[in-house]
Amino acid sequence: MPFLPITLEEMKEYGWEQPDFVYIIGDAYIDHPSFGPAIISRTLENFGYKVAIVSQPDINDPKPFKLFGRPRLAFLVSSGNIDSLVNQTLKNVEIILIDDGSPDNSGTLCDLY
Repeated sequence: MPFLPITLEEMKEYGWEQPDFVYIIGDAYIDHPSFGPAIISRTLENFGYKVAIVSQPDINDPKPFKLFGRPRLAFLVSSGNIDSLVNQTLKNVEIILIDDGSPDNSGTLCDLY
C-alpha cells in the first residue's frame, strides 16, 4: 500500500470496512522512517493490521476523532514532537519556527510569545 488512509474515502478505496487502529497524531503525518508515527504505523501494517491516520485534529471539533468510526482494536494517540527546551521555564530561549505548511496556526501561537 503506498500510503496509509487519512480520509474515509481512501479507507473505502482500500476495501476496508473498519480499521484495526486509528492513530491520532499531533503532528503532520510524514510517511518516512525517520518519524516515529510512520515507524509505528508501518510496523503495525507489516503485522497485517489496518491503520488509519488522523493528523493534527482540531481538539475543539469532535468530527476528526469520529472520521473512521470505531476501530476494531484501539485508538492510538501521539501528542507529536515537543521540544524539551520549550517545556522548561527558561528566560533566554530562542525558538525558531519553520513553516512546514501545517494548518495548526503555529505561527500565530508563536507570535503570542
